[in-house]
Amino acid sequence: MVIHEDKGRDSRASYRGLQLTKRSAFLRNLSFLEICYTSVTLPKMLVGFLMEDGRISFLGCAAQLYFLVLLGSIECLLLASMAYDRYIAICDPPLHYTLIMSRGVCIRLLVGSWVVVVPVQVGQTYQVFTLPFCASLDLRHFFWDVPPLLELACADTFWNQVMLYTIILVFAILPFSFIVISYMKIIRAILRIPSVLGRHKAFSTCSSHLGVVTLFYGSATVVYLKRQSRDSVDPDKYLALVYTIVTPMFNPVIYSLRNKEVRIALKRLLWTK
Repeated sequence: MVIHEDKGRDSRASYRGLQLTKRSAFLRNLSFLEICYTSVTLPKMLVGFLMEDGRISFLGCAAQLYFLVLLGSIECLLLASMAYDRYIAICDPPLHYTLIMSRGVCIRLLVGSWVVVVPVQVGQTYQVFTLPFCASLDLRHFFWDVPPLLELACADTFWNQVMLYTIILVFAILPFSFIVISYMKIIRAILRIPSVLGRHKAFSTCSSHLGVVTLFYGSATVVYLKRQSRDSVDPDKYLALVYTIVTPMFNPVIYSLRNKEVRIALKRLLWTK
């Protein structure tokens, strides 16, 4: 009996360790992605505020636009991969998780999220910057993005709009739909857990990821999918700050709140104040 209990305890420990290893791999990639994401826009934005000079070169504009849409698309795919990881961990038996989410599958999901977007965004950036623009590119925005740039074009942008919304469909809406379906099944599986403590533990493993998804997709959806007009530029640029600066800033806070020591320190700080 002791031998069987030890084996069961060891198998549960190794399963939890495997889950933590996979989750930390996704979190490291998400953290690196957020650092790159804020580095694309924030330094130039701060220089413009401090020097009161918002000018940027043509190549600098193209580079900023390319990396902005590239990293945004990668984050959508990465969040979908993390939702798939949570789905397998909660909805499938433990032994299935070790077989399905192997090291090779995890690497393919991470590498695929970075590689598959590159040629598509190269094509979109080239298509945007081959358009004829007006004499002065005076953009009422904090950084260069596709919808505001298309407003400045002096030619028909129909095919640019088609490509933009096709990319949004493939790299944003489809991953978001996958995330929603995954969480519907996750919630259904959690509600079947008999103990309250078990349901709480299962949901706590998803709460951070769900918060990040809500914050990122909520602001990005308003900016990209609503009808564009020149009168809506000012609200749009402030909403764009949410998913380019606010969301990457809050992501470490959201994931850190799952740590017991961090929660205790935060409670002490709030209690003393």
